[in-house]
Amino acid sequence: MHDSLHSIRPWRQIDRRKSRQIMVGNVPVGGESPITVQTMTNTLTTDVAGTIAQVQAAADAGADIVRVSVPDEASSKALKQIVAESPVPIVADIHFHYKRGIEAAEAGAACLRINPGNIGSAERVRDVIQAARDHDCSIRIGVNAGSLEKHLLDKYGEPCPQAMIESGIDHIRILQDNDFHEFKISCKASDVFMAAAAYQGLADATDAPIHLGITEAGGLTSGTIKSAIGLGNLLWMGIGDTIRVSLSADPVEEVKVGYEILKSLGLRHRGVNIISCPSCARQGFDVIKTVEKLESRLEHIKTPMSLSIIGCVVNGPGEALMTDVGFTGGGNGSGMVYLAGKQSHKLSNDQMVEHIVEQVERRAAQIEAEDAANEAAKSAAAE
Repeated sequence: MHDSLHSIRPWRQIDRRKSRQIMVGNVPVGGESPITVQTMTNTLTTDVAGTIAQVQAAADAGADIVRVSVPDEASSKALKQIVAESPVPIVADIHFHYKRGIEAAEAGAACLRINPGNIGSAERVRDVIQAARDHDCSIRIGVNAGSLEKHLLDKYGEPCPQAMIESGIDHIRILQDNDFHEFKISCKASDVFMAAAAYQGLADATDAPIHLGITEAGGLTSGTIKSAIGLGNLLWMGIGDTIRVSLSADPVEEVKVGYEILKSLGLRHRGVNIISCPSCARQGFDVIKTVEKLESRLEHIKTPMSLSIIGCVVNGPGEALMTDVGFTGGGNGSGMVYLAGKQSHKLSNDQMVEHIVEQVERRAAQIEAEDAANEAAKSAAAE
């Protein structure tokens, strides 16, 4: 795939932890499959139309998997219709009520998010596992620092990485004792240090795919920063097969932030990566307003590509060398357009936004055609 900005260089490679692969519906998680991006609806699940609309919006933003809470029987009934109309696999979020897990599997959920330690007796756990097995449903073990088992809190005195790791291993044993292996695991905390330490320990203790998250991270700004630090460091170490950014915000924002984290590490590429300066007195045009307009106008582009928007010639030409399309501010109300890293033509500032959108769309179409031709050539060579 085309990748002008994040071309493979030895100092940019991340060696991912070796994990086994499971399926969440038709989406592979773990192994050598791409790191997937998840979010969770915040509508009432019984509001079927509202929930489906939110799932669709998240999918349009790039979500590979969407989780839906199933707190009661009415939600279980609604889940069947939601699953039927969802463009992506649905994970059912289950707590305490083992029957909800069975109902969710029967309704077509691709995965059950459960804490085996809080859904009742060993017999009830076995019933949920059997339902998952009968309906080709995977399971996510969800360990959370805020809901650790009492015996672990008594043992360790407080939530800590060691308690979370032990909880995770205990839960893995429950599934394995029932000969169930289609599972992934998370061990989330709102404290970045605690979560990172727990995930590192768990990564060493199991080959199961790992679902990364900093739980209850906060609002859009603070939660984005905490998630970028926590998830970014773990991903940099090669840990993580699927991620969810937990924000007190629209689920679409969670998806956007998730992709930006992966894009910054060269782990996943989707849409236009805009490289822009913070602007200063040297700027030849209003960089901030221009970038805001371009972000909005280019949301429909799914093809991975890069765009540099730099206010002056100090760094503009150098950044443009590494991007598909670039614009560098100059003087007298105009700047220079760069295409494929080379100077192309001058352009007046008042035509900038429309012209750049046109150039990006044109380049995206070229990349798609090139990728299609390359795939066709590979297929022909393999026959």
